[in-house]
Amino acid sequence: MPRGQMRPVKKVKKGTFTRVVKYMFQDYMPQMILVVACIFISVFCTLQGTLFQKTLIDSYILPMLKSGSTDFTPLASAILKLIGILSVGILASFLYNRIMVTVSQGTMEKMREEIFSHMETLPIRYFDTHSHGDIMSVYTNDVDTMRQVISQTIPNVISSSITIISSFVSMILLSIPLTLVSLMMIGLMMIVVVKIGGKSSKYFMEQQKSLGQLNGYVEEMIQGVKVVKVFCHEKESMEGFEKNNEQLRVSANNANKFANIMMPIMGNLGNISYVLIAVVGAGLSLSGLTGLTLGTLVSFLTLNKNFTMPVTQISQQVNAVAAAMAGAERIFDLLDEKSEDDDGYVTLVNAVEDADGTLHEADHRTGVWAWKHPHQADGTITYRKLEGKITMDDVDFSYDGKKTVLHNVTLYGMPGEKIAFVGSTGAGKTTITNLINRFYDIEDGKIRYDDININKIKKSSLRRSLGIVLQDTHLFTGTIMDNIRYGRLDATDEECIAAAKLANADGFIRRLPNGYQTEINSDGGTLSQGERQLLSIARAAVADAPAMILDEATSSIDTRTESLVQKGMDALMNGRTTFVIAHRLSTVQNSDCIMVLENGRIIERGNHDELIAKKGRYYQLYTGNAIGEE
Repeated sequence: MPRGQMRPVKKVKKGTFTRVVKYMFQDYMPQMILVVACIFISVFCTLQGTLFQKTLIDSYILPMLKSGSTDFTPLASAILKLIGILSVGILASFLYNRIMVTVSQGTMEKMREEIFSHMETLPIRYFDTHSHGDIMSVYTNDVDTMRQVISQTIPNVISSSITIISSFVSMILLSIPLTLVSLMMIGLMMIVVVKIGGKSSKYFMEQQKSLGQLNGYVEEMIQGVKVVKVFCHEKESMEGFEKNNEQLRVSANNANKFANIMMPIMGNLGNISYVLIAVVGAGLSLSGLTGLTLGTLVSFLTLNKNFTMPVTQISQQVNAVAAAMAGAERIFDLLDEKSEDDDGYVTLVNAVEDADGTLHEADHRTGVWAWKHPHQADGTITYRKLEGKITMDDVDFSYDGKKTVLHNVTLYGMPGEKIAFVGSTGAGKTTITNLINRFYDIEDGKIRYDDININKIKKSSLRRSLGIVLQDTHLFTGTIMDNIRYGRLDATDEECIAAAKLANADGFIRRLPNGYQTEINSDGGTLSQGERQLLSIARAAVADAPAMILDEATSSIDTRTESLVQKGMDALMNGRTTFVIAHRLSTVQNSDCIMVLENGRIIERGNHDELIAKKGRYYQLYTGNAIGEE
C-alpha cells in the first residue's frame, strides 16, 4: 500500500454500545442505579443554583434597591439554604464519581478474565491465523479505551442528558420565545456534530486496528531480534516499522483532525447562542411585551449555557465513544470466536484392576489408566484399559479446506511400540501428531485410540493421555522446579527430580546458582537451547502419560548429550506407545516401525533394516543422498 494511503474503513457494528452498557449493568446494577440517582441529585442541585439567580435579583436585590432596606436577614437565610442544597450536590457528584471508579475497574477485571478464559478455549487454528501482538493489543489498548468510556464517558453522557432535559424544561417555563432562539442554535450545533463527528468516528476503528498491527510487528521483531542481527536486516526492520507506524499515523490523523476542530466550533457556537439570547432577551425585557424580568433573563442566560455546554460535551464524548466502540468490537470479536468443539464423552480415569482383569474407577493415582465409556444406547458404563493402540484409516486433511496436506494416510501403532515419522520438510510429519491430539480435526477417515474413535474422547482426556515434547520449547516465568512440575501440577519435588534425572537434566540443574529453585524468565533466560529442551523432556517425564509424542526432542542437543538423553528417552518410552518425528535418523533406528512420508503420503514403512534393504527414499535420507531434509 502506498505511503500515507488509507485502507477502506470498516464501520463499528450496530449494537456494540448497547452490549457494553449491558455488560456494565450485569454485575453492578445496584451501583449503577445509585450512580444515576446521584447524577439526578447533582443536576437538580445545580439547577437550583441557576434558578436562584432569578429569585436573588427579582425577589431580593431589586426590591431592596427600590425600598432602600438594609435588612439582609431574608437574603442570608436564602443563601444559607442554597449553600445546603449545593453541598448535597457536591456530595452526590463525589459519590457517583467514586462509585464509577469501582464499577469501571471491576468491569475491566471481569472483562480481562473473560477474554483470557475464552482465549484458553479457542482452537490452535485461531492462534495460527492471528498475530500474537494483535491479540495482546486487545488486553491493553482496547480494554483501556473501554475503561475510559465506562468511568468517564457514560457518566458524563448521563449527566449531560439529564442536564439538557432539565434545562430545557426550565427554559420553557421561563420564556418560550428565548427557548425557540436557543433551539435554533442547538439545531445548528447538532448539524455540526453529525457532519464532523461522523467523519471522525468512522476512522477510530481503523486507528485501533493499526495500533494492533503495530504492536504485533514490534513483538515479532523483538522475538526475532537475533535473526535480524544475524542477517543484518536492521534497516529492513526499521522500514517495516516505519510502514506500520505511518499507517497508524495516517489513521490517527484522520480520526483526530475532525475531533480537534469540533470543540472550538462548538464552543464558539455556544458563545454566539449566549450573545443572541442576551440581545433578544434585553429587547424583550425593555419592551415589556412578554413580562420578561431582569432576573429571568439572567437565569435564562445561565440555563442556555447549561443547555449548550452538555451538547458540546457530548460531541466531545462522541470521539471517545467511537474509539472505545472500536476497541469494544475487537474485544467482542474475540469473545464471540467459537470455542474449540468437543463432543467427546469418553474420559480417562485412574483405575484399579482386579485379579480377574475387572477394572474399577479410583479417586487417586494408581498407575493404571482406563477409558470410561458411557454407552448412550442403554445407559451402561464400561471401562477399557488404556493400552496405547492408535490407528489411522484413510485420513485426509487440509488446514484451509483447499489444499490437502495428508492423503489417505493409514497407520497403526500397537501398545508399547515406537513409531517414527521421517521425510522431507512439509511432508506432513507434525501434522499427523497434531491430528492425534486433535489440535485439528480430520476431514475424512478415522482415527482410533484403543479402538475408540477419538471424536468420542474428550479432548482434555485425550491430551492428558499423550505426553508431548515439542521441537519449539517454551518455558514459563518461575523456578526450574515449577517448569518441570508444569507437566503434572500435583507432582512432588522428589518426582520432579526423578524426572530430571531420567532426562539427564539433573546435572546441569544442580550447577545453576540455586539449583532447582533457580528463577528463569523470558522463556528460559540464559539457558541454552539444549538445556531448555532437556527441561521440556523432564516435564514430559513427570507427566507420566500412557503414550508419548516426541517432535524431534533432541534436535537442539549435541551428539554427546544426545546419547545420554537417548538412554533416558528409551527409559521414558519403555512400555508406552510412542510417536517420534525424526530429523536425525540415528535417533529412530531402534523404532518398531518407521513411516516415510512425502507430500502428505506414506510411501514407505518398515523397520530400519527393512527400509535400508529397499534402498528407497529412507535409504536416500539415511545416507544423505537426498535434498530437502529437515
